[in-house]
Amino acid sequence: MLDRSSRPAGEARLRYLDADVDVIQPGDYVTCAVTGRKIPLQALRYWSVDLQEAYWDADAASQRMVKARD
Repeated sequence: MLDRSSRPAGEARLRYLDADVDVIQPGDYVTCAVTGRKIPLQALRYWSVDLQEAYWDADAASQRMVKARD
């Protein structure tokens, strides 16, 4: 397991799966597709498998799902 000092700083690239993620490019955070906020990887809880996007919180995920249906 990598500790904080051995991970590269910057944005990670992930592949979002049903109950997990695959790290394509290591990093410290991903960016919320709705708010633009940086989400630390250890705090990432919300994402879309279909859209391959991360979300800051449930509200941001909900907002994005409404827009995706329109």
